[in-house]
Amino acid sequence: MQTFLFFLLAALGEISGCYAFWAWLRLGHTILWIIPGILALIIFAFALTKVDASNAGRVYAAYGGFYILSSLFWLWLAEGVKPDKWDLLGVTFSLVQEGVNSVRV
Repeated sequence: MQTFLFFLLAALGEISGCYAFWAWLRLGHTILWIIPGILALIIFAFALTKVDASNAGRVYAAYGGFYILSSLFWLWLAEGVKPDKWDLLGVTFSLVQEGVNSVRV
């Protein structure tokens, strides 16, 4: 449960932080958008270091599928674009592959 919460915090930090830069550079918002963007990206990095794992690469790999799923929620809730069947197929494939990799010894 603790890993899930850190992944959730990391996803929120990464997506909102990157979106702040997107808003500045692509949507024409003021440069001040990068201030919360930087803070959010710091939260992202900090949250991933709190996941109990011996190797950073394993944490990043496990987080990958969670990030994709979170990005689709962001797309839908924050940007008002409903994910299509290809988005859902992609996240399903990612999560299934992640699950298969996690049971390998």
